[in-house]
Amino acid sequence: MQLPILKINGTETGRTATLSDSVFGIEPNNHVLYLAVKQYLANQRQGTHKSKQRNEVSGSTRKLHRQKGTGGARKGSIKNPQYRGGGRIFGPTPRDYSFKINLKVNRLARRSALSYKAKDTAIKVLENFNFAAPKTKDYIKLLADLSLTGKKTLLVLPSDTPNVYLSGRNLPKTSIVTADSLNTYDIIHADTVILCEGAVEKINAILA
Repeated sequence: MQLPILKINGTETGRTATLSDSVFGIEPNNHVLYLAVKQYLANQRQGTHKSKQRNEVSGSTRKLHRQKGTGGARKGSIKNPQYRGGGRIFGPTPRDYSFKINLKVNRLARRSALSYKAKDTAIKVLENFNFAAPKTKDYIKLLADLSLTGKKTLLVLPSDTPNVYLSGRNLPKTSIVTADSLNTYDIIHADTVILCEGAVEKINAILA
Protein backbone atom coordinates (compact mmCIF):
# COMPACT_ATOMS: atom_id res chain seq x y z
CA MET A 1 0.00 0.00 0.00
CA GLN A 2 1.35 3.40 -0.98
CA LEU A 3 0.42 6.64 0.81
CA PRO A 4 1.64 10.15 -0.01
CA ILE A 5 4.07 11.67 2.49
CA LEU A 6 2.87 15.06 3.70
CA LYS A 7 4.75 18.04 5.05
CA ILE A 8 3.72 19.44 8.43
CA ASN A 9 1.89 22.25 6.60
CA GLY A 10 -0.37 19.67 4.92
CA THR A 11 1.10 19.82 1.41
CA GLU A 12 2.51 16.78 -0.35
CA THR A 13 6.23 16.20 -0.59
CA GLY A 14 5.93 14.27 -3.86
CA ARG A 15 7.18 11.10 -2.20
CA THR A 16 5.23 8.05 -1.05
CA ALA A 17 5.56 5.67 1.89
CA THR A 18 5.16 1.92 1.57
CA LEU A 19 2.83 0.37 4.13
CA SER A 20 3.41 -3.37 4.29
CA ASP A 21 0.36 -5.41 3.25
CA SER A 22 1.23 -7.95 5.97
CA VAL A 23 0.70 -5.20 8.57
CA PHE A 24 -1.82 -2.77 7.06
CA GLY A 25 -3.66 -5.04 4.65
CA ILE A 26 -4.65 -8.19 6.55
CA GLU A 27 -8.15 -9.47 7.30
CA PRO A 28 -8.77 -8.08 10.82
CA ASN A 29 -9.41 -10.52 13.66
CA ASN A 30 -12.08 -9.04 15.93
CA HIS A 31 -11.56 -11.50 18.77
CA VAL A 32 -7.89 -10.65 19.28
CA LEU A 33 -8.83 -6.96 19.14
CA TYR A 34 -11.24 -7.60 22.00
CA LEU A 35 -8.57 -9.44 24.00
CA ALA A 36 -5.96 -6.70 23.48
CA VAL A 37 -8.33 -3.89 24.45
CA LYS A 38 -9.57 -5.87 27.46
CA GLN A 39 -5.98 -6.43 28.60
CA TYR A 40 -5.07 -2.76 28.17
CA LEU A 41 -8.06 -1.52 30.17
CA ALA A 42 -7.55 -4.17 32.86
CA ASN A 43 -3.90 -3.19 33.23
CA GLN A 44 -4.95 0.44 33.85
CA ARG A 45 -6.95 -0.53 36.94
CA GLN A 46 -5.20 0.13 40.25
CA GLY A 47 -7.19 -2.49 42.10
CA THR A 48 -6.84 -0.62 45.40
CA HIS A 49 -10.53 -0.88 46.35
CA LYS A 50 -11.08 -2.02 49.93
CA SER A 51 -13.93 -2.26 52.43
CA LYS A 52 -13.66 -3.26 56.08
CA GLN A 53 -14.56 -6.79 56.96
CA ARG A 54 -16.22 -7.82 60.19
CA ASN A 55 -12.88 -8.30 61.95
CA GLU A 56 -11.65 -4.82 60.93
CA VAL A 57 -14.43 -2.49 62.12
CA SER A 58 -14.33 -1.03 65.61
CA GLY A 59 -16.84 -2.25 68.17
CA SER A 60 -17.36 -4.62 71.05
CA THR A 61 -17.20 -8.35 70.50
CA ARG A 62 -19.69 -9.01 73.31
CA LYS A 63 -22.54 -11.28 72.34
CA LEU A 64 -25.68 -9.12 72.25
CA HIS A 65 -28.02 -11.71 73.74
CA ARG A 66 -28.21 -15.42 74.26
CA GLN A 67 -28.24 -17.70 71.26
CA LYS A 68 -31.67 -19.27 71.69
CA GLY A 69 -35.00 -18.50 73.19
CA THR A 70 -35.39 -14.82 72.31
CA GLY A 71 -37.39 -15.27 69.11
CA GLY A 72 -34.90 -13.09 67.24
CA ALA A 73 -32.06 -13.90 64.93
CA ARG A 74 -28.79 -15.00 66.45
CA LYS A 75 -26.25 -12.18 66.70
CA GLY A 76 -22.59 -12.55 67.53
CA SER A 77 -21.65 -8.90 68.14
CA ILE A 78 -22.41 -5.30 67.20
CA LYS A 79 -19.94 -5.75 64.33
CA ASN A 80 -22.38 -8.08 62.60
CA PRO A 81 -22.88 -7.00 58.95
CA GLN A 82 -26.62 -6.70 59.59
CA TYR A 83 -26.02 -3.66 61.81
CA ARG A 84 -25.18 -0.15 60.73
CA GLY A 85 -21.45 0.31 61.15
CA GLY A 86 -20.82 -3.40 60.93
CA GLY A 87 -18.46 -5.11 58.56
CA ARG A 88 -19.36 -5.47 54.92
CA ILE A 89 -20.34 -8.87 53.55
CA PHE A 90 -18.15 -10.02 50.61
CA GLY A 91 -16.76 -6.52 50.12
CA PRO A 92 -14.00 -5.66 47.63
CA THR A 93 -10.39 -6.36 48.52
CA PRO A 94 -7.19 -5.21 46.78
CA ARG A 95 -6.39 -7.32 43.74
CA ASP A 96 -4.40 -7.23 40.52
CA TYR A 97 -6.62 -7.11 37.42
CA SER A 98 -3.81 -7.42 34.90
CA PHE A 99 -3.43 -10.49 32.73
CA LYS A 100 -1.14 -11.53 29.91
CA ILE A 101 -1.83 -12.42 26.31
CA ASN A 102 0.57 -14.13 23.94
CA LEU A 103 3.04 -12.03 21.99
CA LYS A 104 1.72 -13.30 18.65
CA VAL A 105 -1.85 -12.42 19.68
CA ASN A 106 -0.73 -8.92 20.65
CA ARG A 107 0.99 -8.41 17.30
CA LEU A 108 -2.02 -9.72 15.40
CA ALA A 109 -4.26 -7.30 17.32
CA ARG A 110 -2.09 -4.32 16.33
CA ARG A 111 -2.00 -5.45 12.71
CA SER A 112 -5.79 -5.86 12.75
CA ALA A 113 -6.31 -2.38 14.21
CA LEU A 114 -3.97 -0.79 11.66
CA SER A 115 -5.68 -2.69 8.83
CA TYR A 116 -9.06 -1.32 9.93
CA LYS A 117 -7.65 2.22 9.88
CA ALA A 118 -6.12 1.64 6.45
CA LYS A 119 -9.45 0.37 5.09
CA ASP A 120 -11.18 3.46 6.49
CA THR A 121 -8.48 5.74 4.96
CA ALA A 122 -7.81 7.02 8.47
CA ILE A 123 -4.02 6.98 8.20
CA LYS A 124 -1.82 9.92 7.22
CA VAL A 125 1.95 9.83 6.75
CA LEU A 126 4.09 12.85 7.70
CA GLU A 127 7.72 13.50 6.98
CA ASN A 128 9.96 13.31 10.05
CA PHE A 129 9.85 16.59 11.92
CA ASN A 130 10.64 18.31 15.19
CA PHE A 131 9.75 21.62 16.82
CA ALA A 132 12.40 24.16 17.79
CA ALA A 133 10.81 24.43 21.23
CA PRO A 134 7.81 22.94 23.03
CA LYS A 135 4.85 25.08 21.96
CA THR A 136 1.26 23.90 22.06
CA LYS A 137 0.22 26.41 19.40
CA ASP A 138 2.64 24.75 16.96
CA TYR A 139 0.91 21.41 17.47
CA ILE A 140 -2.51 23.03 17.12
CA LYS A 141 -1.37 24.55 13.80
CA LEU A 142 -0.12 21.13 12.68
CA LEU A 143 -3.55 19.59 13.29
CA ALA A 144 -5.27 22.50 11.57
CA ASP A 145 -3.07 22.18 8.48
CA LEU A 146 -3.94 18.47 8.31
CA SER A 147 -7.68 19.26 8.70
CA LEU A 148 -7.82 17.28 11.95
CA THR A 149 -8.90 20.01 14.37
CA GLY A 150 -11.31 18.61 16.97
CA LYS A 151 -10.72 14.99 15.97
CA LYS A 152 -9.17 12.26 18.08
CA THR A 153 -5.66 11.78 16.72
CA LEU A 154 -2.75 9.47 17.42
CA LEU A 155 0.69 10.67 16.36
CA VAL A 156 3.28 7.91 16.09
CA LEU A 157 6.89 9.11 16.26
CA PRO A 158 9.92 7.04 15.22
CA SER A 159 11.69 7.79 18.53
CA ASP A 160 11.43 10.02 21.59
CA THR A 161 10.98 13.63 20.47
CA PRO A 162 10.49 15.70 23.65
CA ASN A 163 9.58 18.99 21.93
CA VAL A 164 6.76 17.35 19.95
CA TYR A 165 5.50 15.35 22.92
CA LEU A 166 5.47 18.35 25.25
CA SER A 167 3.71 20.45 22.61
CA GLY A 168 0.76 18.08 22.30
CA ARG A 169 0.40 16.31 25.63
CA ASN A 170 -2.07 18.82 27.11
CA LEU A 171 -4.41 18.83 24.13
CA PRO A 172 -7.67 16.90 24.50
CA LYS A 173 -8.33 14.08 22.03
CA THR A 174 -4.60 13.90 21.29
CA SER A 175 -2.18 11.04 21.92
CA ILE A 176 1.51 10.88 21.06
CA VAL A 177 3.49 7.63 21.22
CA THR A 178 6.64 6.13 19.73
CA ALA A 179 6.51 3.28 17.22
CA ASP A 180 7.84 0.72 19.68
CA SER A 181 5.19 1.57 22.31
CA LEU A 182 2.21 1.54 19.93
CA ASN A 183 -0.74 -0.38 21.36
CA THR A 184 -4.06 -1.62 20.02
CA TYR A 185 -6.27 0.53 22.24
CA ASP A 186 -4.65 3.80 21.12
CA ILE A 187 -5.08 2.84 17.46
CA ILE A 188 -8.75 1.94 17.82
CA HIS A 189 -9.52 4.95 20.03
CA ALA A 190 -8.19 7.47 17.48
CA ASP A 191 -10.20 8.80 14.55
CA THR A 192 -7.01 9.33 12.55
CA VAL A 193 -3.56 7.79 12.97
CA ILE A 194 -0.68 10.06 11.92
CA LEU A 195 2.48 8.12 11.15
CA CYS A 196 5.84 9.80 10.81
CA GLU A 197 7.93 8.52 7.91
CA GLY A 198 10.44 6.87 10.22
CA ALA A 199 7.67 5.31 12.30
CA VAL A 200 6.29 3.53 9.21
CA GLU A 201 9.62 1.78 8.70
CA LYS A 202 9.78 0.72 12.35
CA ILE A 203 6.19 -0.57 12.38
CA ASN A 204 6.80 -2.55 9.21
CA ALA A 205 9.91 -4.08 10.82
CA ILE A 206 8.28 -4.83 14.19
CA LEU A 207 4.92 -6.22 13.03
CA ALA A 208 5.62 -7.69 9.58
